[in-house]
Amino acid sequence: MAARVKLRQLPGSYAISRLGAGDSIPGWADGPGFVSITRTDDELSITCLQDRVPGTVKHDGDWVAFKLQGPFAFDETGIVLSVIQPLSENGLGIFLVSTFDGDHLLVKATDRDAARQRLVEAGHTLL
Repeated sequence: MAARVKLRQLPGSYAISRLGAGDSIPGWADGPGFVSITRTDDELSITCLQDRVPGTVKHDGDWVAFKLQGPFAFDETGIVLSVIQPLSENGLGIFLVSTFDGDHLLVKATDRDAARQRLVEAGHTLL
């Protein structure tokens, strides 16, 4: 049986930005709302409220964020799959960020209503 998850849509419109791997974390990145900053050997990726991202920064905007209401144990299986599978199977793109206590699902604003419908149909609860 697939996991049943409660999700809460976060206010605001989000953007996913890409900076160079050696760039410093810019001051605009931090602030209210959900923020994720990830550095790899290839890039510095920042997810935050769209209105904070300067127009000169490479980014993809108009994302809606949903918080999976955890916390979930690290060894708890099927949580993420149960949420992304009904979206993926219906052609909806996603961006997922995991944190210590849970996960955040982002979908394009144009797909928000379809995503909400697919999640409810899969047995999830939208708060």
